[in-house]
Amino acid sequence: MKNFLAELTWRGLIEDRTPGLDERLGRGSITGYVGFDPTAASLQLGNLVPVMLLTHLQRAGGKPLVVVGGGTGMIGDPSGRRTERPLLDAAVLEENVHRQTQQFARFLDFTPGAHAAEVVNNADWLSSLALVSFLRDVGKHFTLSYMLQKESVKSRLEDGISYTEFSYMLLQAYDFLQLYRSHRCELQLGGSDQWGNITAGRELVRRVEAVEVHGLCAPLLTNPSGAKFGKSEGGNVWLDPDLTSPYRFYQFWINADDADVPSHLRVFSLRSGEEIAELLAQQEAAPGARIPHQALAREMTERVHGTEHADRVVSASRILFGEIDPRAAGPGTWPLLAAELPCTAIDLTTPKSAVELVTLAGLCKSKGEARRLIAQRGISLNGRPLGEEATAGTEDLLEGRYLWLRRGKKHDAILAVAGR
Repeated sequence: MKNFLAELTWRGLIEDRTPGLDERLGRGSITGYVGFDPTAASLQLGNLVPVMLLTHLQRAGGKPLVVVGGGTGMIGDPSGRRTERPLLDAAVLEENVHRQTQQFARFLDFTPGAHAAEVVNNADWLSSLALVSFLRDVGKHFTLSYMLQKESVKSRLEDGISYTEFSYMLLQAYDFLQLYRSHRCELQLGGSDQWGNITAGRELVRRVEAVEVHGLCAPLLTNPSGAKFGKSEGGNVWLDPDLTSPYRFYQFWINADDADVPSHLRVFSLRSGEEIAELLAQQEAAPGARIPHQALAREMTERVHGTEHADRVVSASRILFGEIDPRAAGPGTWPLLAAELPCTAIDLTTPKSAVELVTLAGLCKSKGEARRLIAQRGISLNGRPLGEEATAGTEDLLEGRYLWLRRGKKHDAILAVAGR
């Protein structure tokens, strides 16, 4: 399984790893896990880096375990945080666990077999722990000085950290011990903010079971402004289509900074190094075409939301960029755009004049402004300049219901005929 480390290395997915991991992988397949605390109803893009670690582990012949933190989620991981996490209700956590579990199937293969992915919930073993037994069997292996040296604790000492979050490290360490016992899991994966928790778990397994297990962490990705990867101007980008629509998801990747695209392709795409190099060469030859942006956006949208949704959002995006005729769009494209762009319901029993269309769409504040822009050919209807004498009737409707108006190059609006 040494090709696993080679793959992660060229993709820039290794920040640190424990000594001896190369030698262990040389002996054959390994079971590895990543923990995900269900503090939200959906995974978000920031979660995808550790998910990709599991994906590459499975592709290299290893067995991936997804540990959803039904137990640790009741506490909250202090890693990477400056303030205390709010405690979540058990029912909310249970629902979050259910919804997140379904999302992992988009990245991992759960088909029964030696390397099949599995989802386990640490509530199954943490919820039945007795405090005295836990302190005796686990707590005795950790000194205060050891725990205070961990960055997740050290960074919070000045502002204050509760005993609840201080204890999180022990619970995650116990996860590793439990997974070694139940699944012979020898590898924990995660982001670099988890390195302290990973090494704590490794230490506990070594002390209790007298075996060497391993850890590997990936670097934390940030955007050009230094913020954590996976956030847009509107906040987190979620995998759940009810929280972030497939169209907005696609647009996140399309609008990525040119400087970030090479890294994004290596980290998130399953394309080979040669394929990525070819995409980047095309970008250098024709920067305005944004070929690698489109390739990555399509790949990620299809993986997360499926081929049908990917087809629709690609079609919608190409329309707005003027690459295809609005009438050539596939079924469902215009309802999708109507949900994403400003949309107004209208009655089209009789045809509407150009000025009426523009004012109904809210693209101008007055009829006078509308007339002036129309005269300057600054308004288009369904992709074509809107003339002063033009009208629109039912024969102009897209997918039998919609009219698309644009002011200039960036201000779009949809008129939807009521009752159709």
